[in-house]
Amino acid sequence: MGFALAASINMYTLLLFVLMQVPAGTLPGLLIERRLAEDMPLALGDTLRLRPLDGDARIFVVEGIFERAADPARIARNEYEVRLHLPDLEAMLPAGDRVDRFALVLSPGASADSAARWIETLAFGTRAYPTAELVEESSATFRVISRFHEAIGVVTILASAIFLLCVMIIRVDERRPDMGMLRLIGVSRGTVFRAIVLEAVGIAVLGSVAGAAFGVVVAWIVNAYYMRFYDTTLQFALVTPRIVILAGLLGLGLGAVAGALAALRVVRLAPQRMGER
Repeated sequence: MGFALAASINMYTLLLFVLMQVPAGTLPGLLIERRLAEDMPLALGDTLRLRPLDGDARIFVVEGIFERAADPARIARNEYEVRLHLPDLEAMLPAGDRVDRFALVLSPGASADSAARWIETLAFGTRAYPTAELVEESSATFRVISRFHEAIGVVTILASAIFLLCVMIIRVDERRPDMGMLRLIGVSRGTVFRAIVLEAVGIAVLGSVAGAAFGVVVAWIVNAYYMRFYDTTLQFALVTPRIVILAGLLGLGLGAVAGALAALRVVRLAPQRMGER
């Protein structure tokens, strides 16, 4: 026999042993998680002996290897998993016909409320919860984190807008003599105003594109590190098309506002005074 380790099977903990020379024959089958198969290592057709902490061992054969679904709620625990047929799992439990919880998948068109009411009448104390309600209860921590990220995003956008406005004011003040010359040779206020706004929009859009590209690189680095650290397919940072489009639209809006505010400082002045400091 090889070595033992703890493996999570729903709500029960088992000790898992590797048997090297036991014929599979008609042994019951199980599925093992990919990480477990790589770490032990295990392959299809290998035989295992599973023993509950307070029961007798049984022999199983590996029928398949699965990839655990990426779930942020379970990433911190990150336990190994194996999956048994329900009768095999029940046979290893100390009490039959008893579970703490189970999940049901309804047929398309079935009423979830009617099914929940029927289930709750089967035994005293049985409670049925829709998936949406469970997700709502288990996602409280992630909602707090999401709001915190939103607050950081708002502060970042405001700081970026102020920085862009300061840059445009500095650029406009440095070019006041040139703009005064343009006004004196007949260029209208509207033309000067539009030129400044277009420049500000261009700077903001370029900044948005650069920021999105930087975000893609940072997200790739974060995902590469933590996906390897936790050995999971869960992505920890995402830069979606919606985020890129939102960044571009914010760049257009903030650039137009900053350019307009900076341009107003110049176009209100008489051409003769634009060279003054």
